[in-house]
Amino acid sequence: MQERPRLLLVEDDAGVRRSLQLLFRARGFDVRAYAAGAALLADPAARDACCFIADYRLEETDGIEVLCHLRERGWSGPAVLITAFPSADLTERALAHGFSQVLEKPFREHVLGATVARLTGAGEATAHS
Repeated sequence: MQERPRLLLVEDDAGVRRSLQLLFRARGFDVRAYAAGAALLADPAARDACCFIADYRLEETDGIEVLCHLRERGWSGPAVLITAFPSADLTERALAHGFSQVLEKPFREHVLGATVARLTGAGEATAHS
């Protein structure tokens, strides 16, 4: 049996986190979801992920800082930043720190799903437009 590709998700809003977990599980991913960046960084399974999705504003830090810590640990996969507070400055900072894409909340789930499929080549077989 083929192992499901692992996706990391850090989102402090429980409803959004659960919705995205369900979306990506339905698309064939093993979703590791966390309410805080520290929990993600403490999980040894995080290093085996094919993609990282992070909310920008988190309680104790932000998604950019979490990605910086992942990169320091040698993780090199694609990353998507989601935010309800978009700006040109934020997009520039996110891209400069290694995010592949920045999406504004609210977004349509199929847009995030298609973005992850494009970045990883995974989840395409079950993607819905």
